Amino acid sequence: MTDRTRAHVLVSGTVQGVYYRASTRDAARERGVDGWVKNLADGRVEAVFEGREEDVESMVEWCHEGSPAASVEEVEASYGDPEGEEGFEIRR
Repeated sequence: MTDRTRAHVLVSGTVQGVYYRASTRDAARERGVDGWVKNLADGRVEAVFEGREEDVESMVEWCHEGSPAASVEEVEASYGDPEGEEGFEIRR
């Protein structure tokens, strides 16, 4: 399928301890997007989204807002070919 893509996303701001990962998981599952999300030691959140291009792009856009308690300062996204993620999980 050529309409599938992968986005690797780094989110900066107040994005830890504000249900950002759980909200990301829920939003991804609603869109049928595969991948994972995790906190980084430097305070950022890292995520990978795989799925249809429009769904992945929707998730990247969602990251600019995030959970209601989050305060997002920056979203960096790079794109590539899917690597076969299945389901969506929170990584620790």
